[in-house]
Amino acid sequence: MGFKGWPAEAIEFYEGLEADNTRAYWQDHKKEYEELVRRPMTELLGELSGEFGEGAIFRPYRDVRFSRDKSPYKTAIGATMARGGYVQFSARGLAAGSGYYVMMPDQLDRYRRAVDDDKTGADLEGLVTVLRKAGIDVTARESLKTAPKGYAKDHPRIELLRHKGLIAWKEWPVAAWMGTAKARQRVVDFLHAARPLHDWLDTNVGPSTNPER
Repeated sequence: MGFKGWPAEAIEFYEGLEADNTRAYWQDHKKEYEELVRRPMTELLGELSGEFGEGAIFRPYRDVRFSRDKSPYKTAIGATMARGGYVQFSARGLAAGSGYYVMMPDQLDRYRRAVDDDKTGADLEGLVTVLRKAGIDVTARESLKTAPKGYAKDHPRIELLRHKGLIAWKEWPVAAWMGTAKARQRVVDFLHAARPLHDWLDTNVGPSTNPER
């Protein structure tokens, strides 16, 4: 079957999980998760795979080993695509992202050098401006409070230099169209808009050559 969006019951499932994040709730509603939440995500990824690569859905279980919050289950379903892109669905609606969420030290060094460069840095600045004008956030999971070592605090692209990752991000609040195939087009339109940013990162940063163990 083709992707037809997430039904209202999928939102209700996550509202219930947020209110009762327990194994008992999960076991009682696991079938709803599989049919109403995971299945639409699988169908969506299947339709996107031709252009954006194979998709992979994150496990629904939280890693609580180093967290004060011991809630066992994630309150959103998320998935990545092999050629770049992230999709997330929760009780708050639909979201999509693209970029480098976390950069390893060697990636971060290449990123900062490229931002500092007058040509590649200006190119990135232009891409960010275009995305923000289109209503797409460009942000980072973590940023320094000041300039990174070796860079001036008054650098013309200091905001970008302070980031320790770089992503384009778009959220849509709950709406009726999420229960239809229109949700697919929203994700596709976002990924097309974010592609130049992802391409800039691939060209100027690329994968880590010495990932942490």
